[in-house]
This record gives sequence, C-alpha cells and structure tokens, in this order.
Amino acid sequence: MDRSRRDRGRRRRLPAVPAVLLGALGALALGTSIGLAADPTRLVGTTGYVVATGLLLAVGLYGSTYGIDLADLRRDLRGVVAAVTLGVVLKAAMISAVMVWAFDRPEYLVLGIVVAQIDPLSVTALSKDGHMSRRARSLLTAWASFDDPMTVLLTLYVAGYAYTAAGHTGAPSVVGGGARGYALGLALNALLTAGALLAWWAGGRLWPARRAGRPARPRRPATVLAALLVVVMLVLAAANMLMLAVAVAGLFLRTEPFARPLTRAVTSAFLLATVLLGLFVAQGVSITPGLLLGGSAFLAQAVVAMLLMPLFVRGLSGRDRILLGIGQQNGLTAVLLALTLERDFPKTVGIVAPAVVTVNLLHYGARIAFGCWSRHRAGKRRQPAAGQKRLPRHPAPGDGTPGGAPAAADGLRSSA
Repeated sequence: MDRSRRDRGRRRRLPAVPAVLLGALGALALGTSIGLAADPTRLVGTTGYVVATGLLLAVGLYGSTYGIDLADLRRDLRGVVAAVTLGVVLKAAMISAVMVWAFDRPEYLVLGIVVAQIDPLSVTALSKDGHMSRRARSLLTAWASFDDPMTVLLTLYVAGYAYTAAGHTGAPSVVGGGARGYALGLALNALLTAGALLAWWAGGRLWPARRAGRPARPRRPATVLAALLVVVMLVLAAANMLMLAVAVAGLFLRTEPFARPLTRAVTSAFLLATVLLGLFVAQGVSITPGLLLGGSAFLAQAVVAMLLMPLFVRGLSGRDRILLGIGQQNGLTAVLLALTLERDFPKTVGIVAPAVVTVNLLHYGARIAFGCWSRHRAGKRRQPAAGQKRLPRHPAPGDGTPGGAPAAADGLRSSA
C-alpha cells in the first residue's frame, strides 16, 4: 500500500507537458507539411497576408497588455523602460557580435535585431506558469509588449550600415522611410490610441456599467459595443501595422467579459502563427547559423535579466530573476521582421526560422527543468530532519495497562 502511494506521488510530481505546447508542435508539423506541398513565398507581400499576420500580432499584443497588473506596472515602470530600451540594445549587440564573429559576415548584424525582442503572442499564450510571481509576469509581458518600437528604430540604423558593409551600394529598401517614416508611424499610433480611448470614454458615459444591488463599477461601454470597438481597433492596427497603439490600448480597454474569449483568441492566434512558421521552415533553413542565433538570443536574455534588471527593479526574488532570465521567446514578430529584411538580406528567413524553434525549445526545456528543481527543493524542505523523526508512542499510564512501560516490555517478550 505504501509503495503504491509513493509511486502515485512520483507520477504526480512529473511535469506535465502543456496542451498548448503539444498543439504548437502539431501546428509546426502541419505548417511544414503544407510548405512542402506548396510554395508560400507568392503570398508574402500580398494585402491579405499582411493584414492576416498583422491581425495575429495585434491579438497577441492586446492579450499581452490586457493581462498586465497596472499597480505592478506603475511600481516597476523604471525597469520596464530600461528593459525595452537599454535591454533590447544590449541583447541585439551581444547576439550580433556572436554571429559576425562566428561567420565573419557583416550582414549578420541584422540577425541580432530580429531575435532581440520577445514575442508577446508566445508569452501570452504560454503564461500559465505557477512558479513566476504576478509582479514578474507583469514585467515580462510589458517587456514583450513594448520592445518592438526600439527594434524598429535599431533596424532603421543598423540595416543601412550592414547593407553597406556587405558591399552593396545605396540604401536598403527597409529604411526607405527613415527617421521621418518612424516619426510618422509614432504619430499614427498616437492618433489611433487617442481615438480608441475617446470612444471608450464616450461609451462609458452613454452606457454606465451598473449592477443591481452592487456599487457602481468604473464606467465602460456595453459589452457588445466594447467588443466592436476592440475589433475595429485591431483591424485598423493590422491593416496599417500600428502595433504600439494596440499595446497601449490593452492597458485601458478592459472589461470583465473579455477575459475568457480573449484567452481563446490568443491561443488560436499562437497556433496559427506557428503554422505560418512551419511554412517557411519547409522552404529550406540554415541549421548551423540558426542554432547559434537561437542559443545566443536565449543566453543574451539571461545576461540582461540577471545582471541589468536588478539595477532598475528592486525586490525581485531569486526565483523571479531566474524565470525572467529564461523568459526569451520568439515567434511571429521575429518571422515578420525577417520577411521585411529578406529582400535586402537574402536567406534571413532561413536562419531566423530554426532560431525561433531553438529559442522556444530552450525556453520550454529550461522551464520544465526549473519546475523539477523547485519541486525537488520543496520536497526536501517538507521532509523532517534526521534528529526530528517521530519516536514510536509508548502507552502512557492509564491506557488500560498498569504502568504502561511494563506493558511494552510484555509486548516485546511475547513477540520474541
């Protein structure tokens, strides 16, 4: 009986593979199979493809910032700003240095930028980690949601240098808009954010959210109108790639009935994005550069999270620092940026695709290993020390035998 109980306890302690991860592996296999049967490169650049991929990214960004605890965000705002600015720059520099040093190709400078950001869709879809505190989870989701503007800014400047260093003349097409285009994009993002906020406020004034017998909650539009507003905002953002507006809107366009449908939408978008990744994996990959790129991105995140973030975020536990250190995840955002650079830097997608798979496998493996280690430590703490083991209880006087101790002696004699 005791042995069977111990066996059941061991089985319970074995880490379960998340259903979303199994679905992602199936989606990757499906996308690869489709990519082997049909060439998807003709779809790249079409209006339908751009809007579809933008919509997947917008759903991930909105779901990511929707789940951020605003009190934690205000408390760690300095850390978030450091992560999405200085952290992204340091990560990109470390990754690019490794790639250029290993292959002596200056155009590989852009690869560090592609994978330096953290994918918000992956973070949101796989955020059910009981080991990470709510504060650390909010920090990671904010990091993943707001690092894209810095990535775009780095692309504008580094791509031009890498293009010239590789022996090309002129300027790459990816920096066609330059600083003026970047400023225009920020202005359009601000305009969409202001419009969404105004509509949300107006709806709350017209349809105050009240419940009979309960205090009035913060005003918001009726659920149907709120959902319609969010859908319109996501479509506009996807059509024009105004993702910063979506990330900011997720901080205030909130209502309780959104939570469950949004979780399902994020999971579905994550699986569809993994299918898209499989399409490009099937078109041919560069295994060695991809493995090194993925490993460098994972280690760069660990260095920044463990060494840089404690300077700006006080009070994080050692457990949270470790989990932030293994928090690097890549996905749709890296693939989209690689597709943007493919025209000027051929074979970028073939390197980034295996790098994305490598980063995510390292992340999942490290998370499972950390979970096993945590359970092992918790089990050791629950076990009593050698000197604190319980002694067998002897019958006390009045237990039905005269004197107690003589009864114990009689028991020993009878057993002998």
